[in-house]
Amino acid sequence: MRHLAIVIPDPTRASLFGLPYWLIVAVGAVALFGAFQAYYWIGHKLGDTLYESRFGRKLPRERIRSVERVVEKWGALAVYACFWVPVLRHTLPWVAGALRISYPWYVVASALGCLTWVPVTSFALYSVLWGWLELAAHSPLAAAVAAVILLSGVAAFVVWRRRRKSEKALVA
Repeated sequence: MRHLAIVIPDPTRASLFGLPYWLIVAVGAVALFGAFQAYYWIGHKLGDTLYESRFGRKLPRERIRSVERVVEKWGALAVYACFWVPVLRHTLPWVAGALRISYPWYVVASALGCLTWVPVTSFALYSVLWGWLELAAHSPLAAAVAAVILLSGVAAFVVWRRRRKSEKALVA
């Protein structure tokens, strides 16, 4: 079972497709930066019609309004922070464009977000996966127990969120 460590090398010597992992991460950061610029300009071009688009109809109006309030209050800082919050990461760039926040500040904030969020999450997830495979190579039972604990935690969180959401709907 020791051969698992060969499939996924340790994070300090990682490579993918013959390229160093850090280069893959850098390319991913550049690609995400490009996507964020495209999202901004699509939101900028669509303006208020963004809310009537297929994307806008998928999100509840109140969620879009809350993202608008965040952008209006924090501006470019909200763009940087959105990288660390899953729902905002996918919504805020469009809304920032529709609200026409300062593009130079948007570029700086999105560049800083890409330069910090992509490497941190990429290397962290890679390291966790590598550590779990190392554990599996030494003790498959311990790795299975760790996986069950993690999956149970995720399931409990999902159930908790759904209950909380339904309780809020009943109160409203």
